[in-house]
Amino acid sequence: MTNGPPRLPDLESARALDREDPLSRFRDRFAIPKGPDGGELRYFCGNSLGLMPLAVPDALAEECRDWGALGVNGHFDAKHPWYSYHDRFRDRGARLVGALPSEIVYMNSLTVNLHLLMVSFYRPEGSRRKILGEAPAFPSDTYAMESQVRFHGGDPATDLVQLAPREGETYLRDADILETIERDGAEIALVLFSGVNFYTGQAFDLKAIAAAAHAKGCIFGVDLAHAAGNLALTLHDDDVDFAAWCSYKYGNSGPGAIAGAFVHERHGKDPSLPRFAGWWGNDPETRFRMHLNETFIPHVGAEGWQLSNPPIFSMTPIDASLALFDEATMPALRERSKRLTGYLETCLATLGESVEIITPTNPDRRGAQLSVRFKSDPSAVRDALESAGCVCDFRPPDVIRVAPTPLYNTFEDVLSFVRVLAEVGAKS
Repeated sequence: MTNGPPRLPDLESARALDREDPLSRFRDRFAIPKGPDGGELRYFCGNSLGLMPLAVPDALAEECRDWGALGVNGHFDAKHPWYSYHDRFRDRGARLVGALPSEIVYMNSLTVNLHLLMVSFYRPEGSRRKILGEAPAFPSDTYAMESQVRFHGGDPATDLVQLAPREGETYLRDADILETIERDGAEIALVLFSGVNFYTGQAFDLKAIAAAAHAKGCIFGVDLAHAAGNLALTLHDDDVDFAAWCSYKYGNSGPGAIAGAFVHERHGKDPSLPRFAGWWGNDPETRFRMHLNETFIPHVGAEGWQLSNPPIFSMTPIDASLALFDEATMPALRERSKRLTGYLETCLATLGESVEIITPTNPDRRGAQLSVRFKSDPSAVRDALESAGCVCDFRPPDVIRVAPTPLYNTFEDVLSFVRVLAEVGAKS
């Protein structure tokens, strides 16, 4: 007699896990969307758009009141003066990504920041012209890299190299990344990877890649769109040269929220680095001299890459969200994420061969997301999940990205999701 797949846990056991987890309380600090029946949705789309912290509306209203009451004087006289608004959360933002406070700044949007940073850090010269990244990369990253190559007179067909998994495999091997850098490093100007691949959910070994890149004279940059607020990052200690991230996914700061940027302190102290300049990147001691400032004097650190004064209404949700991360702490959230994602993996194993997880099985090589490929009709699965109030992200032709986010998802959410899949399998 052969054993079949394991059985799904029961509902009470999932609820017990939620009761026993001290971080479960943070769910009550978020607005959980409701379905047509008035019940809370099972929301697994924090890798696309995080949920709203309940503190955000009041915080925005406070800034609106100051704008109405003070006008331009709000820059210095508001309850939270706009001129120095980012000072409120600089330290918290640095802790989120494992950086020194001087190494991070919130500005612009993700792809804009990648371009601004590549102005400084993609400097092709002679035979060292290539950018090395992973495949599949998020399309905007690919567009940015291709356009930077063309801007410097290169050809993306030869100067942009994107490593794909081996034939028959679903994610990259660490050894293949490091061997490529070792073999071709003399021709590589920039290694630009994501912290977590958007499609497979694979988390990359940033410290190992940085060491390999630097050993061959390459710059190493990272797109942290799916890693910031997801992994317990250590950008400074990992010796990453630069990074950029959005804050509307795991950062829970609202649609199109202002993005973050990291510049390692050794570069932030170098005023000679080429960059696109704007008045807000000036030393704040001279910033308001306006026309009297005939020469751009960059602020020391990442803030020296700023161009324009920041949008306060876009910064307010980040302030509210980072307060939650600081209270929960990123290491503790990361451990809860491993428990939730491991529980999801265990539950999916009960479905047998009808599903394939294309994300690494090693918990240290993935974040909160599991990408699941369905052997049966994926459109039927998608429709069943939507009907059951489970919000996920479908990637054609057959992959659903599921992200149990540790700040607001529960073990009961996870079990409910897999129960829907089991029902679809029973009907097929």
